[in-house]
Amino acid sequence: MPEVDDSTPLAAELARDVRRRIELEGRTLPRPERTRVITVANQKGGVGKTTTTVNLAAALAKAGLQVLVIDNDPQGNASTALGVEHRAGTPSIYEVLIEDEPIADVVQQCPDIESLWCVPATIDLSGAEIELVSVVSRETRLRRALDTYMTELEAAGKPPLDYVFVDCPPSLGLLTVNAFVVGREVLIPIQCEYYALEGLTQLLKTIGLIQSHLNPELHVSTILLTMYDARTNLAQQVATEVREHFAAQTLRTTVPRSVRISEAPSYGQTVVTYDPSSSGALAYLEAARELSERGPVTVGAQSAPQEEQVS
Repeated sequence: MPEVDDSTPLAAELARDVRRRIELEGRTLPRPERTRVITVANQKGGVGKTTTTVNLAAALAKAGLQVLVIDNDPQGNASTALGVEHRAGTPSIYEVLIEDEPIADVVQQCPDIESLWCVPATIDLSGAEIELVSVVSRETRLRRALDTYMTELEAAGKPPLDYVFVDCPPSLGLLTVNAFVVGREVLIPIQCEYYALEGLTQLLKTIGLIQSHLNPELHVSTILLTMYDARTNLAQQVATEVREHFAAQTLRTTVPRSVRISEAPSYGQTVVTYDPSSSGALAYLEAARELSERGPVTVGAQSAPQEEQVS
């Protein structure tokens, strides 16, 4: 491995990235004992939910694991990043939720990674919140569909899913409730910005209600700090506060602000396949390794700061 050159900050950073890349390249990750179903949620917009979903999924799939992404957001950004078809009329998660279509009939393989699959979202999903109101068992439809799909995989002798990631819209409506009911774990991306902890109490209250009435297994297992800029005191302060309140759940890895992460979806790719050597890709590879090696965490899952403001 190259020695870190501290003569300039840029040289030091480049040398660190080289060492990280050598360490992560070709690494295999342990398979979980059973399928880990992880709901990625935060009702605040722009915190990196979709980016985190698709890049963690891609990183785990590149390590040889079987991964499914369920795009449960009407914007369909996860479908875009994974390069799957999601124009209006494409069989999608809408048909699964509203018309009882089997997941096997709508799932698509990601063109860049063989073991990565996606249930796409189309613009039709934007009306699903209203349509679900009058549907029988409206909160459990996604869970039943996923359970059926995994049973079908087993019956067909196909490899079982190691990870399922559910991408949520920035709200706490019925689409998000379905995602909480299907999930066993919740991953919360938190932006290292002002008001990062605003609304987190409400999110944890909602998770607590789902846990009490619909899904006792649900717990906050992982928190990932995104858009981290180590040069600013604010980002460091937000990171410190989050780690104080959620010491067990917060990953050591932080995801930096990165132009490459922002560019990748415009090419129908994740940053892990678009530019594997970039700092953003390396961060998500490290986060995926940490997520897989430590397993789900349950300690103190429902404790939250009371609407604190970060100053």
